[in-house]
Amino acid sequence: MLRAYLSLYLLFLFAPIAIIVLFSFHSSPALTFPVEGLSLRWYAQLFDKPEFVTSLWNSLKVGFYTAIATTVLGTLAALALIRLKGKYKQTFELLNFAPIGLPGLFLGIALVTLFAAINLPRSLVTVTIAHVLFTLPFFVETMRSRINYFDHSLEEAARDLGASQIQTFRLVTIPILAPTIVGAAILTFALSFDEFIITVFVSGNDTTLPLYIWSMMRRTVDPSINAASVLALALSIVVLGAGGLTLWLQRKRAVALRDAI
Repeated sequence: MLRAYLSLYLLFLFAPIAIIVLFSFHSSPALTFPVEGLSLRWYAQLFDKPEFVTSLWNSLKVGFYTAIATTVLGTLAALALIRLKGKYKQTFELLNFAPIGLPGLFLGIALVTLFAAINLPRSLVTVTIAHVLFTLPFFVETMRSRINYFDHSLEEAARDLGASQIQTFRLVTIPILAPTIVGAAILTFALSFDEFIITVFVSGNDTTLPLYIWSMMRRTVDPSINAASVLALALSIVVLGAGGLTLWLQRKRAVALRDAI
């Protein structure tokens, strides 16, 4: 019974994805069964459209810069969180978690009002700023699980052995936190790459991939929409796979060093 339930659960989760992938290779524009044949015509049509290539490139740029900015800011916040204690730490954690519960609609309107007040034109710059604001709490929350178990005695031991603060930070603190930082940065990129609601408000004339797919659906529904969605899914899987491979290599290296000692 449990196996049957698990099978139905997995089917419910992955059947829509499988259907999207299947129809992205459908040779006919009809989104109905049975499948008449397989073709790459919809992918070719997508890459023949300059608007699609531009939107895809914009999403990659915004995701990359968002991940970089969020990683720097979030890592500094996490290091500060390590050293906070008592009510100050609890207050910081509460204030950091609060924005996660805010609706994207609220954040979008608030950011549009802010950008208008400071006369900042909407562009990919405002999209990046908005995405950093959106993803930063997720980054710090991801880091918090590692920070709560951070052993301060390792830093103290390094200082007792003559290491400076910079050396302790570079050789002890960062290597311990590095796997979590990489994982949080990957999550940040994925959240930014797929973000739609906030981007609608702050994008201006620049289009990201989610906005382009949405504009395609407003005009007509054809397999090229499925192809665009599959490409977005594939890029997300590649990023997650690269991140997983990086974490695996780091863990393997750490085990090798431990065994050598």
